[in-house]
Amino acid sequence: MKLGPFLRLNAPWLAAGGLLTFLSSFGQTFFISIFAGEIRSEFGLSHGEWGGIYSLGTTTSAIVMIWAGALTDRFRVRGLGALILLALAGACIAMASVKAAWALVFVIFALRFTGQGMTSHIAVVAMARWFVATRGRALAIATLGFSVGEALLPVLFVALMAFVDWRVLWIIAAIIALAGIPVLSLLLRNERTPQSMAHENPSLGMFGRHWTRNQTLRHPLFWFMVPALLGPSAFGTALFFHQVHYAEIKGWEHVQLVSLFPLYTLFGIGSMLISGWALDRFGTPRLMPFFQLPMVLAFVAFGMTTSISGALIGFFFMALTTGANSTLPNAFWAEFYGTQNIGSIKAMAAAVMVFGSAIGPGITGVLIDLGMGWDTQMVAIAAYFVLTTVMMTVGITRYKTALIA
Repeated sequence: MKLGPFLRLNAPWLAAGGLLTFLSSFGQTFFISIFAGEIRSEFGLSHGEWGGIYSLGTTTSAIVMIWAGALTDRFRVRGLGALILLALAGACIAMASVKAAWALVFVIFALRFTGQGMTSHIAVVAMARWFVATRGRALAIATLGFSVGEALLPVLFVALMAFVDWRVLWIIAAIIALAGIPVLSLLLRNERTPQSMAHENPSLGMFGRHWTRNQTLRHPLFWFMVPALLGPSAFGTALFFHQVHYAEIKGWEHVQLVSLFPLYTLFGIGSMLISGWALDRFGTPRLMPFFQLPMVLAFVAFGMTTSISGALIGFFFMALTTGANSTLPNAFWAEFYGTQNIGSIKAMAAAVMVFGSAIGPGITGVLIDLGMGWDTQMVAIAAYFVLTTVMMTVGITRYKTALIA
């Protein structure tokens, strides 16, 4: 099917996915981190202390995701999504009113669980379940919401911070999240249940069967994929989390660095759309082993550059991976393990990624406090992505023949 007819026939479902991925921005690191300077100043936190709080709250959300993510196998997006958006708005209000440093742990947990965790999880599971032959295109289009949020919200809210107190901005975020609830209900008036989709539109995994979560956890391929799941989440999060520190040590104005985010997003959108098309044409076995190689070049550039143009080069290569990361891994679980239990299986993968976003800022923050240079850390991270590429290549090469069976 050509793109035009595809969009017309599936507009409500794709728009619902895009709405959810956009609203997940309020629990994503790229949004929370723009308030890092104000939060650290108000509560007297060091880089390591703020990173520790963020890591603890995010790790807790990853643990809860293991259970909560499976709810997408039982409940419609319309109902579950509305409930999570209501909780996300409550988390934004909690951030606007928090008075003690210890309470930040609970606020970060709520933002990360409802925003980064469940809101985005609901969206990508729905796309993986609702679409089969056009799964790549559906994921690419629906996850454009991430890109729109990443491009617009940091620049907009950093600009507003010059005139509006940072706590008031979190109230505005809560209002936007609440406004998404009636829109989601309107878009999904004709939504089918996950159970009906499993019977009417099945997509089988390896060896021609649907895998359960326990079977997936016992399968070696899952563990070959774990480092690759951790990497972009951990170190992409760390980069955005410490963006204020990064700008300071390079001698740039924070707004100079933030001004690169829309370009990074445009690069990511291009990568996302191309990877979605390539996914439908070639499948995940051919594409997955190599999609993190641009991260090697990205973090070398981030570490070695002394100019803002060098940082732009880093963001270009990083966008190649992060764009593909929105489509390929999400389709991978459906293609290799089937769609009947995709919610619970994807919940495990999501928990790993959320855990990665927890340890990334914490580890890098502690290393900053201990005096390890940011540039040195960037080169070490680049080496990590060489390792993830090797492990994916070995694991997928070993088990892709099971798809034929």
